Amino acid sequence: MQYHLLARGGEASIKENGWVTPSTCHPLSPSYLASSMRILVIDVGGTNIKMLATGHMKVRKFPSGPTMTPREMIKGVLRETADWSFDVVTIGYPGPVINGKPALEPKNLAKGWVHFDFAGRFGKPVKIINDAAMQALGSYRGGCMLYLGLGTGLGSAFIFERALAPLELAHLPYKNGKTFEDFVGLRGLNRLGRKAWERIVADVVHRLKAAFIADYVVLGGGNAKLLKNVPAGAVVGKNKNAFLGGYRVWQEAGKKDEG
Repeated sequence: MQYHLLARGGEASIKENGWVTPSTCHPLSPSYLASSMRILVIDVGGTNIKMLATGHMKVRKFPSGPTMTPREMIKGVLRETADWSFDVVTIGYPGPVINGKPALEPKNLAKGWVHFDFAGRFGKPVKIINDAAMQALGSYRGGCMLYLGLGTGLGSAFIFERALAPLELAHLPYKNGKTFEDFVGLRGLNRLGRKAWERIVADVVHRLKAAFIADYVVLGGGNAKLLKNVPAGAVVGKNKNAFLGGYRVWQEAGKKDEG
């Protein structure tokens, strides 16, 4: 799945396979909530599975981890959202996604995700997008933006000339025979301690911002809130931006259904 962000009236908008979506339609705004399409967004992480649906304001979550299979994920989602109604589903997946399907098994969860029938198990249409790309989609405010997700691992995505490109920077070598994720992910935080980890995050932001010639870096993920000093050229994004990105995936489809 590929997205293009097109300028419209000074705001960004999203185009997927030929359709255009204005970004000014926030999923929590009255105009968006008036849509007939009810969307469940699932942010799959190595520590927690988080959910938000159209018409609701509070994110729900339950723990994940290395034993979490897709079947158990769906079972947990349906249990936690039993009182919610939804028509379609967006899944933010912690790994590369090609043609709307997981291309590799996740590093921090159990196996079985690549060939799993998500739509069949939910009994509803499902769109799958890389989790960092989903967060980037909801965080974009113009220009060239690099997104880095500081969570269990390291998520990454880049928007250049209004086109969104999911990245896989986590497992590239950084130093001492270890990867970027080994230093700025949860393992690095636990090994180094918060202060040393924060210095490493600043160095990684500086290097990658320069490498991608980004105008700014958005830092997301559950551990971004631990930063006492935000690196120069970076901002801490809101975690709910992931759900905004998940809504945007279906936004234009909902408008077509209304028409």
